[in-house]
Amino acid sequence: MAKPEFILITDVGSTTTKAVLIAARTDQEYYVAGQANAPTTVEAPEEDVMIGVRAALQRLTEKTGRLFLRDGRLVSPAHDGAGVDLFLSTSSAGGGLQMLVGGLIKTLTAESAHRAALGAGAIVMDVLALDDGRLVVERIKRLRELRPDMILLSGGTDDGNISQVAALAEQIAAAKLLPRWGGGERTESDPQRGRDFKVPLVFAGNRSARDYVEKVLGDQLSVHHTDNLRPVLEKEVLEPARQLIHQLFLEHVMRQAPGYAQLLDWTVGHIDPTPLAVGKILLAWAKKRQVNLLAFDIGGATTDVFSVLDGHLNRTVSANLGMSYSLGNVLAEVRPEKILRWLPFELSERDLRNWILNKVIRPTALPTTAAELLLEQASAREALRLALEHHKSLTVTLRGVQQSRSIAELFHQTTGGQPLLDIKKIKAIIGSGGVLSQVQKPAAALLVLADAAEPEGITEVYIDNTFILPHLGILSDQLPDLALHLLEKEGLIPLGTIIAPSGLPRGKTPVAWVKLHLDGQGEKAVEVPSGQLALFPLSPGQRALAEVIPAAGFDVGAGRGVRIKAEVWGGVVGLVLDGRGRPLALPDDPEERRNTLRSWSTSLSSHGGEDR
Repeated sequence: MAKPEFILITDVGSTTTKAVLIAARTDQEYYVAGQANAPTTVEAPEEDVMIGVRAALQRLTEKTGRLFLRDGRLVSPAHDGAGVDLFLSTSSAGGGLQMLVGGLIKTLTAESAHRAALGAGAIVMDVLALDDGRLVVERIKRLRELRPDMILLSGGTDDGNISQVAALAEQIAAAKLLPRWGGGERTESDPQRGRDFKVPLVFAGNRSARDYVEKVLGDQLSVHHTDNLRPVLEKEVLEPARQLIHQLFLEHVMRQAPGYAQLLDWTVGHIDPTPLAVGKILLAWAKKRQVNLLAFDIGGATTDVFSVLDGHLNRTVSANLGMSYSLGNVLAEVRPEKILRWLPFELSERDLRNWILNKVIRPTALPTTAAELLLEQASAREALRLALEHHKSLTVTLRGVQQSRSIAELFHQTTGGQPLLDIKKIKAIIGSGGVLSQVQKPAAALLVLADAAEPEGITEVYIDNTFILPHLGILSDQLPDLALHLLEKEGLIPLGTIIAPSGLPRGKTPVAWVKLHLDGQGEKAVEVPSGQLALFPLSPGQRALAEVIPAAGFDVGAGRGVRIKAEVWGGVVGLVLDGRGRPLALPDDPEERRNTLRSWSTSLSSHGGEDR
C-alpha cells in the first residue's frame, strides 16, 4: 500500500477511548502528532460506542487543529488540512472479548483451551472441566450466570471415545446460555444486530465428536469446528483455534456490540482485541532485539502479563487483580503485612484496609499525598507479583506428557507442567499502566518493577509512557517497520539497565565488581554493594561494555562465580547495581525495614530521578 500521510488509530477501552494521530514529516519520518481521550460509551445509558469515538476525535481536533469529522462521518482520505488516509482501531470495550473455555481434564485439554483463548486476546470468565470439583448442577448453574461472547470447547484426542465430550456438551446445552450482546432489536445503523444472535462456540476437540456436538448444541449456539487443540496427548495445536476466535470476534461478536458496525466500516482491515494488538507489537520488538522479554499491563480491574520466550508469545490475564476496581482482591489474595512491608512509614492494618476500600468505591481517584502514592506503589508490587505467579502457572510444558529421560533420571519421571519462564533468561522488562507510567519519579517505577519481578543477571527496563502499545500493535499489521520505529522512538521510555547477581548477600563484601568501558571516557570500575542499591549515571541512548565479575556464590547469568561481558544501555534512571540478592528479602525488624526502604529509594534518586 502507498504510505499514508496521516494515520488515525483508536483504542476503545473498557473505560476510556484513546485516539492517536500519526503524521509524516517526510516520506521516511513519522511522529505522534497528537493524542486525546474520551469516556467509552458502549454501556448504558449511551449504548453506542461511536459517541465516545467521536468525542475523542473532537478533542483531538481541538489539540491538533486538524478536522477528522464532517457531519459525524470520518473524513478520508486526507485533503485540504482535514481527514486521514488510514483509520485503524482496537477494542476492549465492555470488558473486551469475554470467553468461557472448557475441556475434559482441567490440567490437560482445558488448560490448552485456556492458553488458546488468552492468546486470542480474551478474558477467560471460567474454565469448565469434568474434574473441576463441581457437581453437575453447580456447573450448569455457573454457566447460566455467565453471558460470554464466545465459548471454546476442547476435549479428547482425535478418533478417541466421545462419551466424555458428549457429557460436557450436554451440560452446556442444559444451561441455555444467553449472549452478552445482540439482545436488542435490529436498528438501521446496526442491521445485523438482533434477538436471533447465537453465541458462537468453537469446538476444537476430538474430530469424531463434531457431529454430536453440532446435534446437541446447534439449535442454541452457532457451532464452528477447527483443528483439535490436543490431536494427540504429546502435541498442542493452538493457532487454528486462535485464528477462528479472532474471525468470529470480528464477524459476529463485534457486530452485536452497540455502534460497532459503523466503527468496523471506518476501519481498514479489522479490529483487534486490545491485548492481542499489544502482544503483536511486543512479539515483533522482542524478535527484532532477539531478547526474551516480560511485560506487565496493570489496570484498574485487570493485570495482563506477556512474555516472549525464544520467539514465542505467552499471555495471561489476572481478571481480579488491579489498582482500583479490583484492589480489594489484591488484599484478599495476600496478607495485609505483605503490602505494609513495602511502606517506609508506619501504618496500621486498619488504615490500610480503609484506604483500599475507599479506592475500590472511588476507582478514578488519584493519589493526593506522598503517603497515598507510596501505598499505591506498595499495592502494585503485590498485584504484579500475584499476576506473575499466575503467568508462570500457565506458561508451562504440556501436562500429561512423559518427558525423555536418561537412565540416571529413570526414577525422576515427570508428566509435564514444568515452568517455561526462567527469570534469568529475561533480558527486558516493560511496564504499562497508570501506576507505572504516571509516576513523578521514574526511579519509583523502576523500583516497583524490580521488586515485583526480581530480575536476575542483566536486564533492561522500560515503561510505556504514552499508552500506545495497542495502537502500534494494530499498525504493525499494515506498516510493521513504522510501528517498531515509533515504539522505540516515542512509545517506550528506557529507565535503564539493572545488574542483579543472584545469591544471598552476607556481610559488607560486594556481591560483584563491574568494569565499564565507555566510549571516549575510558574504563570505570564500580561495585555492586552487598544488600544495597547503587546507581551509575548512564543516560538514555548511552551505551557501555560491561564486564561483570560476581563474587563467589553469586551468578549473573553464566553460573556461580563466572564473569560475563555484555552491552548495557542507559536510561532516565541510569545503570542500577542491585546487590540486594535473590530471592529478595526485607529485614524482619520494622524500623530497620523502613530505613532499608528509604535507603533504596534514596540510592536511585541521585540521577534521573527528578520529577517529570
